[in-house]
Amino acid sequence: MKRNLASQLRLKSLLTMVGSRKRSNIKRPTWIIVLLSLVIIFLIGAYVYPPRSSGLCYFFYSRGCSGNSGNANVFSRELTDEETASQVVVREILKTPPLHSKNPKIAFLFLTPGSLPFEKLWHKFFQGHEDRFSVYVHASRGKPAHASPYFVGRDIRSEKVVWGKISMVDAEKRLLANALRDPNNEHFVLLSDSCVPVHNFEYVYNYLMFTNVSFIDCFVDPGPHGTGRYSEHMLPEVEKRDFRKGSQWFSMKRQHALIVMADSLYYTKFKLYCRPNMDGRNCYADEHYFPTFFRMIDPNGVANYSVTHVDWSEGKWHPRSYRAQDITYELLKNITSVDESIHVTSDGKKTVMLTPCIWNGMKRPCYLFARKFYPETLDKLMHLFSNYTTF
Repeated sequence: MKRNLASQLRLKSLLTMVGSRKRSNIKRPTWIIVLLSLVIIFLIGAYVYPPRSSGLCYFFYSRGCSGNSGNANVFSRELTDEETASQVVVREILKTPPLHSKNPKIAFLFLTPGSLPFEKLWHKFFQGHEDRFSVYVHASRGKPAHASPYFVGRDIRSEKVVWGKISMVDAEKRLLANALRDPNNEHFVLLSDSCVPVHNFEYVYNYLMFTNVSFIDCFVDPGPHGTGRYSEHMLPEVEKRDFRKGSQWFSMKRQHALIVMADSLYYTKFKLYCRPNMDGRNCYADEHYFPTFFRMIDPNGVANYSVTHVDWSEGKWHPRSYRAQDITYELLKNITSVDESIHVTSDGKKTVMLTPCIWNGMKRPCYLFARKFYPETLDKLMHLFSNYTTF
């Protein structure tokens, strides 16, 4: 009897162990299946919606990534003929080593309605550096009367320019095209009639010539004055996620200036679908074409800030304008010491974005020029020039 009881207990214990092992074996494959399912879903998601500008993008799917190598964007979708041609040209220009002149110059491109009120100040800035710069003037309303010999004979053929319309971009391209005719011009700076230098020529020359990026302002504004201006008519070439905003006052290396001249595809998209009062939106091509274009074709080749200071702190449609009483040594010193680029979104949050100005890997002051100055400030600026440009 005792033997039977012991046998029954051993059998019961054995059955309990077997049952436990079976339950354990059942649970383990279930978790493995769940884990494998999650991995498969993640891989499918990464394939269908590849992340851009990240190592994961290239790990899972090399197409559809925003190029970190400086090459043109490669899309996951099938390209149009125009995009294919554009990519080939852009890629060839970007991968071709620039030919450096024995006498490299900066081309100063002045976009103005007529005469330049600060020619005397610019004359003082240029003086003594005659072999290292060139001047081009696009006057859209009337032939300028020049006060400096550096500007005499430097007017190009000009067309009428309307604020906010594609004619503004046309004028910028016209200036670039004329400046590119001189093979010694290696950097190109766009300036207005209200711009003034805030450093001496030597400082400006070294800042621009000894870095390999273009200083093109570029940021994401999710509000109505940013992404809200995007039109789906720009598809498939320009996607909403690539649409950017920035100041029109650029500084551009020769390689990028050549690409601008070569582009017709993306320019045409902005000409047709980024204009005032289109589909209830006011889109201004001069604020979006270059930032979006370079974000797409060479995102690592631009600094994402402009070297021209503009004060938008008043929150108006136009930036702060400086009168004679505003011009002090302290004001100019403050402008030259700013080392972070400020952007404010136009949505309800009014998010302030501070981005350090990086020059060759180092944080440096952002600005070489400043605007908007009234003509009445000339005398004070001339008086202070030698002091404030020594910072």
